[in-house]
Amino acid sequence: MAAPKAPAEEGASAYVSRGGTKLDAALDAFGVFVAGKRALDAGASTGGFTDCLLRRGAARVIAADVAYGQLAWSLRNDPRVHVLERTNVRALELATVGEEPVDLVVADLSFISLATVRDGLVAASTREADLVLLVKPQFEAPRSRVERGGVVRDPAVWTETLRRIAGAYRDARCALRGATPSPLVGPAGNREFFLHLTRNRGEANDDTAIDRSVGEAP
Repeated sequence: MAAPKAPAEEGASAYVSRGGTKLDAALDAFGVFVAGKRALDAGASTGGFTDCLLRRGAARVIAADVAYGQLAWSLRNDPRVHVLERTNVRALELATVGEEPVDLVVADLSFISLATVRDGLVAASTREADLVLLVKPQFEAPRSRVERGGVVRDPAVWTETLRRIAGAYRDARCALRGATPSPLVGPAGNREFFLHLTRNRGEANDDTAIDRSVGEAP
């Protein structure tokens, strides 16, 4: 079931970056509802994910990034956006996001493993939050499994990477609910994937989701 966009945003112009297109497809694939939610965009950069969340009706987006000055001006000036720059998401805690936990976490990180930021993302979210994480095998796989030029083409490495990240979050009581390939490839043609996890809902892990998503990758 596709998660609806805010009516006023149907047919809206392109996102501020291609990340918005990636997240839009993932939210549809997972049926994750955004309207009215308080969300965290970890690794916001230019703000493609933040833009997508706002267009889907998010009440508040905390846009966190270790860099400074990258977020698009239109988003920086949106009253629904709280900008957290020069912020290491590994060190996130409830106070960092304003004393009120978020209902939804999305993440698009580079040069760092999603496993290393797990505790920060969990600490900033509600006990029943959704997490939609973009997994980039080129930044997650051992160096010996990454080809020259920083490319990962082996589906076996994709699978191993996704299972390892899902396992790390499972240890924090986050159940794997779905996986899907990104509709757009990353730099140098790297294939990327989204994982959908939920916190503390007593839901069973979808152990076949990763194999299906790798099989669906072009």
